[in-house]
Amino acid sequence: MTQSSELGYIRKIETMGMVDGPGVRTILFLSGCPLRCLFCHNPDMWTTKAGDQISVDEVIAKLKRYKPYYGKDGGVTFCGGEPLTQPKFLIALMKRCKEEGISTCLDTSGYGQVDTFDEILSLTDVILYDIKGLDPDKYKAMTAQPIEVTNTFLAKAQNYDLSIWIRVVIIPDYNDTYIYMDQLAEYIGHLKRIDRVELLPYHTLGVNKYETINMKYPLEGVKAMDKTKCQELEDYLNRKLGLKD
Repeated sequence: MTQSSELGYIRKIETMGMVDGPGVRTILFLSGCPLRCLFCHNPDMWTTKAGDQISVDEVIAKLKRYKPYYGKDGGVTFCGGEPLTQPKFLIALMKRCKEEGISTCLDTSGYGQVDTFDEILSLTDVILYDIKGLDPDKYKAMTAQPIEVTNTFLAKAQNYDLSIWIRVVIIPDYNDTYIYMDQLAEYIGHLKRIDRVELLPYHTLGVNKYETINMKYPLEGVKAMDKTKCQELEDYLNRKLGLKD
């Protein structure tokens, strides 16, 4: 097997995950993110820290210990932060996973270095794609970044035979409407290999983290999304997409 001393930054590793991709998975939280989403509950993940540094070989050694639990569907999920912000490290890790027969899942907002997207996608089995917004102005207001980069990522992903799971955070009085569900259905309906669409209810569990970094919470005063209403919206959207009866 290839050895690699490539270094990257991982804030934490979770084992036996059951929701971030198919099967049983190990979740790698790569630190660093260029987006500043208003609903972000992990602002501590925006930057890397010296204590996060780890080599590809060290990560692979950890993953191999859990390989017997993955079965035919499980594997490793790369999330963040935003894993695309560490392309060299991500590519090196993915190549080693392929050599070890470990399935790769990329949990991403699709924001990174455009010239690295094709190589990363060629090493990916499943994408968990986070939709932050459909309209360019609203996307920028939500993330502080332009929408063109993530649109490029999704367009490139369509050139690969990858299973795609769509995820959308639903925020009260922002995108919790059936009109927005119709807009999502039109947008998603043109995409290939969409195997799952999930609406995630906005929560306020990360508010205290802003206090620790001396920042005002962007959505101060916004209450957590009602889970029942969020489920109703998800059911409606999936029916429109033909993903549920």
